[in-house]
Amino acid sequence: MKLLLTLEDNQYPRQKITHKRKIVRAILIDEHFRLALTKIKADDMFGHRDYYELPGGGLKKIETHRRALKRELKEELGAEIKNQFIPLGRIVDYYNLIQRKNDQHYYICFLKSLGENHLEKRESELIEKIVWVNIDEAISLYETMQNELVGALVKQRELPILKLAKAKIALLKDL
Repeated sequence: MKLLLTLEDNQYPRQKITHKRKIVRAILIDEHFRLALTKIKADDMFGHRDYYELPGGGLKKIETHRRALKRELKEELGAEIKNQFIPLGRIVDYYNLIQRKNDQHYYICFLKSLGENHLEKRESELIEKIVWVNIDEAISLYETMQNELVGALVKQRELPILKLAKAKIALLKDL
């Protein structure tokens, strides 16, 4: 998958990176061309969190991107997805506070059905709600997100992905 950006952490003091994490994230589209965003709200070691983030998470040891996306979307959203994945690109970013390098892989996926989610304990503490918005609303939400701490890191990583996805979604609507 094409590397789109490499982003440094300019919010927390620089530290030696001690571990790496492969992550998959989805622009999950429903039948009305709305996409799902997780609303993150918490206070923890990262400080005050109040931002949106695309659903997804880390790959387990021998997990493929497809399998990880299916698992993460089921856990976070209760979503079953169609077996169609459109790769958008990769973003490498760093979280100095937890000494981690992230290799984020973004895909457009399509909702098949929606049921009950199965959040892990940490996710239930972080995810306040799930919102379904069109791509322009998503971009607007990200443009007005906090510009400090971890919210700023998520914003710098995902706003370019949303803008890239907007063009692809427009093409899909025309099919």
